Amino acid sequence: MSYEVVVVGAGLGGLTAAALLAARGVSVCVVERESYAGGCVAAVEKFGYTFEPTAGLYRGFGAGGIIERVFAELPVEPPEARKVFPAYTVRTADGAQVRVGSEDEGEADADLCLAFPECAGLAVGFFRELSRVAEARRGRERTPISSRHEPPRRRFSLFGKRRDAREEEEGDALLAAARGQTVAGRLEGAPARFRRFVDAQLQLFALCAGEECSVATAAEVFAHARRAHYAIEGGAAALADALVESVRRSGGTVRFDTTALRLAEPAHLSATGVVLLSGETVRATRAVVSNLTAWDTYGKLARAAPSGSDERARLKALRGWGAYLVLFGVDEEAASRLPSTRVVALADAGDDAEAGESATFDPTRDLFALNVAPAWDARAPAGKRAATLAAFADSAEWFAYHEDEEEHEAQDSRALEFWWGRLHAALPELGAGAEVIETLTPRGYYERTRRRLGAVWGVARTREVVYGDVFDHLPRPPNLHLVGDTAAGANGVASVAEHALEVADEIAPPRKKTMKEERGTMK
Repeated sequence: MSYEVVVVGAGLGGLTAAALLAARGVSVCVVERESYAGGCVAAVEKFGYTFEPTAGLYRGFGAGGIIERVFAELPVEPPEARKVFPAYTVRTADGAQVRVGSEDEGEADADLCLAFPECAGLAVGFFRELSRVAEARRGRERTPISSRHEPPRRRFSLFGKRRDAREEEEGDALLAAARGQTVAGRLEGAPARFRRFVDAQLQLFALCAGEECSVATAAEVFAHARRAHYAIEGGAAALADALVESVRRSGGTVRFDTTALRLAEPAHLSATGVVLLSGETVRATRAVVSNLTAWDTYGKLARAAPSGSDERARLKALRGWGAYLVLFGVDEEAASRLPSTRVVALADAGDDAEAGESATFDPTRDLFALNVAPAWDARAPAGKRAATLAAFADSAEWFAYHEDEEEHEAQDSRALEFWWGRLHAALPELGAGAEVIETLTPRGYYERTRRRLGAVWGVARTREVVYGDVFDHLPRPPNLHLVGDTAAGANGVASVAEHALEVADEIAPPRKKTMKEERGTMK
């Protein structure tokens, strides 16, 4: 079979690109090894529950958001999404809590002062500084994916006012300083409680803590955190299902239970299609879009690791985290006692009580994210709600040699006991209203996604992996494009969708409306 574009992988990035291209009249085929769509966000169903295997925080919905812009081109409607206020609550190890992404922005400052009275001024000042850095970053226009490494200036502010030379120089200086300093360096001398509060959120959204994260990246992270977040009816899997329906309605093809082995031609020639496990070759006359990770795109699909030492180092610098999930049911009454449906919880500063403030932040032990389905979308038996505890895991520890499956099950049992204890210690208001239904380990994630070592959180945005500089400067076969969380400029569904839109625009730009069509739209 032959198509204009072949998309490998039915994750959100691949499906978004495929749906847009199909809606623009491009002949598209999506091949997916599993029998369902969604990849890392595919739902887990058990005992009447439908669990969302994510932290459940989504941007990009609402007027002018990326999801609205994408679906404006598609023949289907997106799933229902409702704003979540606050977006999430951070609860520290000593029970203090801060609401993030509230309707009233002043609530966050007030919460900071209450939670960190020992450094209230420093805390409020730090986040205001990040806001100024984020504003300076938004004062530059976003560049095309071919040259995002050093974006050009934008001469107009967000309000349409021309920016003068002094404003540009001040913004450039602020950005340069923010890119050159780590968050840990900026907060040197700050109380450990506050630094851990910042580290927890950086780890969740940038996948690295303050020692590795630049102030510029932190500014983007917290700018996103303070914007509107949404809960999706049916979870992110419903978004994937809508995109599959769109591809098919537009005349495209989605083939499940179909494994792509490699590109049809040697990597140095061109990407002209893919060879399937069945032996069939699916031809692509215009492009192949890989929704595999950067590692698997090179190591499996293209089968050609970058040859230059700098290029190999760049690919090696991409670091992913494994995930350990506890999927459980919550009584309605217990859920109503929680501070919010999304909680970022911190544990004590290490197991050694004598370590105190000197204890190193360990994301595999000190942090978890709780996602409880909202009452209007419980996805559970009557009187219950589906809930997910998502924790970071060192994937290598889960892929060590085991003599038999019992060793893996024992490791899973130890992890469950550990995180179940952490959950109740951090959120005692749950009481006896929570019941474990299932767990998902990095090995389980590997079986579901085939991502290397089950690394499903995305790419750590360390200082070596700057904004928009993940895949752009690596050599690749002509007509091969990468989408997904290892290619997008930042982590999250909105960033994946934005990058998929850019890739679709590069392959087949949307047709411009005629003046007659524009007049008809205005009417």
